[in-house]
Amino acid sequence: MKKLLLASTATAMLAGAAGAEEVKLGIIFGFTGPLESITPHMAAGAELAMQEVSESGLFLDGSTVTPIRADSTCVDASAATAAAERLVTSDGVKAIIGADCSGVTGAILQNVARPQGIVQISPSSTSPGLSEVEDDGLFFRTAPSDARQGAVMADIISGRGTTDVAITYTNNDYGKGLADSFAAAFKEKGGNVTISAAHDDGKADYSAEVAALAAAGGELLVVAGYVDQGGRGIVQNAIDTGAFDTFYLPDGMYGPSLIEAIGDSLDGSYGDVPAAEGENVDTYHEMATAAGFDGTSSYAAESYDAAALVLLAMQAAKSSNGADYKGKIMDVANAPGEKINPGELAKALELIAAGQDVDYVGATNVEMAEPGESLGTFREYDITGGAVETVGFR
Repeated sequence: MKKLLLASTATAMLAGAAGAEEVKLGIIFGFTGPLESITPHMAAGAELAMQEVSESGLFLDGSTVTPIRADSTCVDASAATAAAERLVTSDGVKAIIGADCSGVTGAILQNVARPQGIVQISPSSTSPGLSEVEDDGLFFRTAPSDARQGAVMADIISGRGTTDVAITYTNNDYGKGLADSFAAAFKEKGGNVTISAAHDDGKADYSAEVAALAAAGGELLVVAGYVDQGGRGIVQNAIDTGAFDTFYLPDGMYGPSLIEAIGDSLDGSYGDVPAAEGENVDTYHEMATAAGFDGTSSYAAESYDAAALVLLAMQAAKSSNGADYKGKIMDVANAPGEKINPGELAKALELIAAGQDVDYVGATNVEMAEPGESLGTFREYDITGGAVETVGFR
């Protein structure tokens, strides 16, 4: 009997090994470009979830997960498409985590993900237009749409008694979508937008743009730009010329590199960034610190959740094929099921393998609505004494 049991165990082990594979996931963010200071933390967040799943030994009959990075540039759709194409055709990735910026995300979706049947999940692309795209059920995002962020911005600014604002936005899908969403919501609250003007990234001099903004006037300059590019240039020039001394800085402008570059002159400015609160957030931050990266950095937590959702959906479908698991992402993201917190991916894999439902809460209190995007919460912050201070959550 003992020999029979040993033989059965060996057979089971061989069967498990035969079903195991190396599942590659692409991580395509702007490692160069206007968000290059935050993307390493985003990538580290996604890779933390992949490592957690891979080391559990419970994923798809003992399969391992390998991350492969690629550069979206954030702004060059052709370069991003080519990089994503290499991930799929040369590297054989089973999903794309990214991109980071809305324009390149849309380009990758239409030119690579849809034609190749690859699931794509972005942790930071927020353009309202992405809610309307044809995606064949392949596109998801763990960041909330700017349609909601614009309304939150209007609430925060009007709530502080400001009635007249100027807006500058980076000249792409993200910038225009956020500027338009905010302007509409602010006007509904009785606010006045003195000017809403685009700026191009990559310029050495923004004096002409700032002069036009200053001529229009306003108590506050809303900067829907990028922290490592034109948005920073606008802010610096506005301070240097005295055109504005108070700025509203939404998600694309959130990051330590801005304060490091400009310093105390930003005191009194404020803004918002998608972020959750509670024990799960604290747990994730501790995990990130232990792993050697900044878990509080913009969209790092959303990146962890994006990778986790893809891997749990694969487990639920018993397959790493996009056509098989794309319909499982919403299932594992929402109730019913046992709640899954950061650091509990092994537990989730075990429950799913046993045929039980899970409700992935993750690092950002995930709740996904059609067409596959997070409802999200936002952290309101002030800049005081050269540091960011949390005001509250909305």
